[in-house]
Amino acid sequence: MKTKILALAMLCLLSIGSFAQSDLITGKVTDRWGEPVSGALISLVSNPEVRVSTDAYGNFAIGVEVGDQLAIVTRELETTTAEVVDQNDIEVVIDYASKPVNLGFGISQRMAESTASISTTSSEEINRSSALSLSNSLYGNALGLTSMQNGGAVWEDYADFSIRGLKTLSNNNVLVLVDGLERSIGTLSREEVESVSILKDAAAVALYGFRGINGVISVTTKRGRYNSMDIDVSYDHAFTTPLRLPDFANGYTYASAYNEALENDGQPAKYNAYEMDALKNGTAPFLYPNVDWVNETLKEEGSSNIYNVGIRGGGSKMRYYTLLNLEDNSGFIKDTETNDGYSTQMKYSKANIRTNLDVDLSEKTKAEVNLLGIISEHNRPGRIHGTLMDNLYTLPSAAYPIKTYDGIWGGNETWTTTNPVAGVQNTGYARSHARSLFADVKLTQDLDLITEGLSGSFRIGYDNYAEFWEGKTRGYQYASDRLGFNNGIPVDTIRTAGGESSDLSFSRSLGTQNRHFNFLANLDYEASFTSSELFTSLIYSQERIVFNGQHNTYNRQNLAGYAHYTMHNKYIADLALVVSGSNRLAPNHKYGFSPTLSAAWVISNESFMQGIGAVDFLKLRASAGMINSDYIPAVNIWEQSYDGGSSYPFTDGFNSYGGIREGRLPTRDFKLERAFKYNLGLDAVLYKGLTITADGYFERRSNIFVPESGQNSAVLGASSAYVNAGIVDSRGIEIGIDYEKIKGDLSYFVGAKYTLAKNEIVEQLEAPRAYDYLKTTGQPVSQLFGLQAVGFFIDEAEIANSPVQQFSAVKPGDIKYKDQNEDGFINEFDVVPMGYNTAVPEAYFSFELGAEYKGLGFDALFQGAANYSALLNTKSVYRPLVDNTTISNHYYENRWTPANVFARYPRLTTESNDNNYRNNSIWIADASFLKLRTIELYYKVPKSVLENLRMKSAKLYVRGMDLFSIDGIDISDPEVIGVSYPTSKSINIGVAIGL
Repeated sequence: MKTKILALAMLCLLSIGSFAQSDLITGKVTDRWGEPVSGALISLVSNPEVRVSTDAYGNFAIGVEVGDQLAIVTRELETTTAEVVDQNDIEVVIDYASKPVNLGFGISQRMAESTASISTTSSEEINRSSALSLSNSLYGNALGLTSMQNGGAVWEDYADFSIRGLKTLSNNNVLVLVDGLERSIGTLSREEVESVSILKDAAAVALYGFRGINGVISVTTKRGRYNSMDIDVSYDHAFTTPLRLPDFANGYTYASAYNEALENDGQPAKYNAYEMDALKNGTAPFLYPNVDWVNETLKEEGSSNIYNVGIRGGGSKMRYYTLLNLEDNSGFIKDTETNDGYSTQMKYSKANIRTNLDVDLSEKTKAEVNLLGIISEHNRPGRIHGTLMDNLYTLPSAAYPIKTYDGIWGGNETWTTTNPVAGVQNTGYARSHARSLFADVKLTQDLDLITEGLSGSFRIGYDNYAEFWEGKTRGYQYASDRLGFNNGIPVDTIRTAGGESSDLSFSRSLGTQNRHFNFLANLDYEASFTSSELFTSLIYSQERIVFNGQHNTYNRQNLAGYAHYTMHNKYIADLALVVSGSNRLAPNHKYGFSPTLSAAWVISNESFMQGIGAVDFLKLRASAGMINSDYIPAVNIWEQSYDGGSSYPFTDGFNSYGGIREGRLPTRDFKLERAFKYNLGLDAVLYKGLTITADGYFERRSNIFVPESGQNSAVLGASSAYVNAGIVDSRGIEIGIDYEKIKGDLSYFVGAKYTLAKNEIVEQLEAPRAYDYLKTTGQPVSQLFGLQAVGFFIDEAEIANSPVQQFSAVKPGDIKYKDQNEDGFINEFDVVPMGYNTAVPEAYFSFELGAEYKGLGFDALFQGAANYSALLNTKSVYRPLVDNTTISNHYYENRWTPANVFARYPRLTTESNDNNYRNNSIWIADASFLKLRTIELYYKVPKSVLENLRMKSAKLYVRGMDLFSIDGIDISDPEVIGVSYPTSKSINIGVAIGL
């Protein structure tokens, strides 16, 4: 070992002339568990050009003098410093306090000195998932981030994000940044990401001006490393299965249900005994079919593949990171290869090519170049692509056969819905081609010539995205046969036909298109004093976003002053003063000022804490600030609007003439929506492995745009103006606990995260209500209201002796409601708050655990939500038979009948029922859930074997994704309720090799 250190020292002496007058100091860098940290960069603070890297055992040797300060940066960008106090070996420990905290705009701090509320998830945690999209890898991984699954095809299946819940009556969208610039997270591959940070309080989001008011998701991609080269190759294959598709009734059950519904409606039966027998026994499949449309159209398995090749390294002057990522996904549609020359499968393929370069142009000048190109293609069936799932949720099994006995596609005038099998196989295809380019360059100049500690930088970014559609579609003929009856006896066969066969016709169009330009400039100054340090930054940023369409060009500017002061490594204060401008705002109101102040106290560095072995790190922090927004509810709301009026009665005998009328009135006294944010937090590490983060926060959102209609009479005759009168208060807590331990060959971890985010509407200019319980003011944002069901009417006598239900005439089996105001009537005055909202759960939590022994390990992540509601209003599933739709077996088995008066759902009916199908306690369900998001079993090949294979690492794994959910929604995913392309679970097998 000493020989290696001496050899390394000789190389350092030969390569760096400044070592000639310095002493050789050796040392070792370890993590908090005593494990060596390889590839860490050790540099001299007073002369960063003097630098070396740690070897595989964490050792280093560097020429310095006693009293010099060393800066240590690990591969994961953890940072710390160490003072050379004598000639002895230096022991450097990379602990929790060394973790990086990235505020953006080139400002990075250690966890020990951060005053902001920021949570970060690492690439290691993200890559425990096999999701095709980075957005779907964040469930439960970052404290304070609520990430909810979406439905839809794989290319649009991106998670919905919120930070600290709903906070306003306007726009709750969060800002997503990639390497500091606003970019989509959905197109990123997991492998190119170093970390994802969630910026939550005023201190964290202040520098982003208008855009940061709802919180920020900041993605940092991987960069090169000094004097090294790593090649990472991985492959992941998934066997996917659709999740929880509804089970619809067969032909006989459907006909039985329809006849029962007609009887309940006082109508004659549609299906006679002969037809019921044919449906039951399948004796006439072309006349009385029994088609399981879901099973005939969708298959039970799909697949996806992920290929990655990443190269990361560099020399003393240049660092690089390059990634080639290829992804493909094949969906769940059956028989998509029946046409020569094209497929109608729901398919997706994407290629990401990223290059990040860091170049030391000189000792004082550094450059960064980031390039990402994305090519993607989506394929789907032709004319049916927008309605396929709607058709499957609508079409009864007994509607018509897939094909008639003579080979014509099934279809008729009653169910005009496209035959799903015909739509998939015989209407052509549609395909999109998307091209994206994300490019930016940054130049940083040391300005010590002006004054020591001064530096400047500027950055230019340009993004371009365009999507083009092409397709070939055609129509088809359809027909169906039915029997004609005379006194219940079939006498002839009647055919109905329609549609028209056509050749494939080609079409093309331009879809979404946008261009995004960014310019950023910093002037930074840092200085060290006897017992304190100061960092200041003056930041200017400008962006221009252009979407296709009218009123879709956005220009924003920011000028920010930021100061960060540290005293005795214990007392820290931050000040941010930001002026933001936006072209979205009214004339003379285009700028807003946002000040923020935050502070932290590192208690563990106090003298009275020394010697307390249980406490490794303890910090309190607090922040307060005002953040403005440039949100407006409509274009040019400060101007009087006009729209088309009714025709005037003046005619020339042939024509009438239209008019124009006042539309929405202009907004007076225009103001910016703003948030007053307050946060109190704690960070602690105990017993060298237990990490605790806790935050409590309060936010008042004021000046929210709300319509003034609640304060005006309808006699006004025009749409009321928007005014800045809305107020919403939100508050909550966040707690994260993690415990990690290494004992010899055994390592293990457990962790939990919990977020509770509550809010209340304080003011919204609500119209006067007859009863206080009708008010939405005082309730949470998007609070559900409904009627309280107290059962079902048993007979006409009970109907006669109950309050009059005024929504529609009721019959036995209809829902009976509670008379909230006891006036003898059930109407709109009897709705009350119930449940929560359907967008963002108030409580969001996760827990994870894992262990590894001699390379064999497992890990699992469970994630759940509570205080969350769902509206059960899916056609056919919960609202069957109306408008000739089908019925789910779940509803049929739980419907009201005279023999089942304590049923779950009301009677069957073919008629639109205003009484039953409105918000009520039957249809507002508890959507709380606990899901197993990921579980993985893996094996890491021992180092002794890898050395013979000339590999640095090799890992084999089997991984399960979304394998089960515990919830109260019987037949749907609680996050995706409604008509949508099915969500999926998967079993993944994969290999990752490091060279």
